[in-house]
Amino acid sequence: MIDTSNNNTNQQTLSEPLLIKGIGLHSGIEVSMKLIPAEENFGIKFYRTDLKENNEIDALWSNVSNTQLSTTISNKYGAKVSTIEHLMSALSGLHIDNLKIEIDGPEVPIMDGSSKDFVDLIDSIPIKNINKKRKIIVIKKNIKVTNDIGKVELKPNNQFSIDFEIDFPSKIISKQSCQLQLINGNYKTDIASARTFGFERDVDKLRSSGLALGGSLENAVVVGENKILNQEGLRFKDEFVRHKILDSIGDLYLAGAPIQGYFLGSKSGHYLNNLLLKSLFSDENNYEYI
Repeated sequence: MIDTSNNNTNQQTLSEPLLIKGIGLHSGIEVSMKLIPAEENFGIKFYRTDLKENNEIDALWSNVSNTQLSTTISNKYGAKVSTIEHLMSALSGLHIDNLKIEIDGPEVPIMDGSSKDFVDLIDSIPIKNINKKRKIIVIKKNIKVTNDIGKVELKPNNQFSIDFEIDFPSKIISKQSCQLQLINGNYKTDIASARTFGFERDVDKLRSSGLALGGSLENAVVVGENKILNQEGLRFKDEFVRHKILDSIGDLYLAGAPIQGYFLGSKSGHYLNNLLLKSLFSDENNYEYI
C-alpha cells in the first residue's frame, strides 16, 4: 500500500535493531522477536532462530500456506511463521521496505491484538532512509475474487484507498463499513489500534481445536451475546471493520511492494486477500512496477 502524501519515495528500514517479546495468540507460546535493519531491495524476511537450518521465509503472497484465522507463511522445507498480518500491517503503514525479522518460535506475538505496539516501538527509534527508490505496484486492471461468503477487488486508482464492509450475525457488530485513503500518516491514528476480535460462544471450540490458546481480554475484543466483555469497551465505535482493514493492509503487503490502487472488501478475510494477490500476479497485464 502506498501513502501518497508521504513525500519520501525512497526505501526505508530501521536505524537499529528492536527486540519484541510476547505470547502467540493461537499457540500460547512465549516468543522473542528481533527486527533488524536490512539493505536496499532486501524486502521483508523472517528467520526462525530456533531451527538450525533452512529457516529463512520470505514474506510474500506465494509463501502463504494457511489462512485459517490468521496468515501463515512457509518455505519449501516446512519452516513457518503464523499470525504475521498485524506486524506486516504496521510495516506497511510505516513504509518499512527492508527488514530482517529473527523469531524464536512459530508465531508472531499478538501484543494487544492490534498493530499499535509494533507501531509505537518502531516510532521510538529513527527510521533510516535508503538511497534507493521504492518500487510501487500500480494496478492497471480491475481484479475481483469472490466466494460463497464475500468478495475482494482491486481497481486502478491514483493512490491507495480502502472500502470495507462486514456483516456478522451479532447485534453487537451487525453491519459496519469504513472507507479511507491512506494519507497523512493516518494509519497510526485511524487503523493501528483496532484490535482483533472473537465471540465468547466460540472460545471453547477454538481451544479444543488448538487455536486461541494465548487469547485473552488483554489481546482481543471478546463479543458476548449482549455486550462487549472487555471492561474498557471499544477503541472506535466501528473497531471491528477497522481491524479487518488492518488485517487486509498486512495481507496485501505480501505483494512484496506497496500497492497503488483501490481495494474493496466485503465480508472477506485472509483467504480471499491471498487469492486476490494470486489473481493479480497471474497476468502481467494487471499491474506495472514504477
